[in-house]
Amino acid sequence: QVQLVESGGGLVQAGGSLKLSCAASGRTLSSYAMGWFRQAPGKEREFVAGIRVITHYAESVRGRFTISRDNAKNTVYLQMNSLRPEDTAIYYCVHAGTTGWDTDPSWYAYWGQGTQVTVSS
Repeated sequence: QVQLVESGGGLVQAGGSLKLSCAASGRTLSSYAMGWFRQAPGKEREFVAGIRVITHYAESVRGRFTISRDNAKNTVYLQMNSLRPEDTAIYYCVHAGTTGWDTDPSWYAYWGQGTQVTVSS
């Protein structure tokens, strides 16, 4: 199994920056996709960013967020810049259960506990 622990969430003002970290342990594989989803109150889970052989971004965050992966440390990061109130959500780190790539939440077998990001206006 894979265990994922997110950190780095918090409260920031609009226009500010925040960097999330996801520490992975267990049987992680660099060939498996990892990424970030988010869920705001009353809304469905939304794909934010992912990485396997290349990076992928939701259009809503493209140019503002950057995902990176340090395989040696088994850690994935999400650098978030120019934050907006609509970015407010619980952010979840995810790890796929098989090789390949998908933005559907069901593709990811392993989820972290989530970290709250709140952007004030």
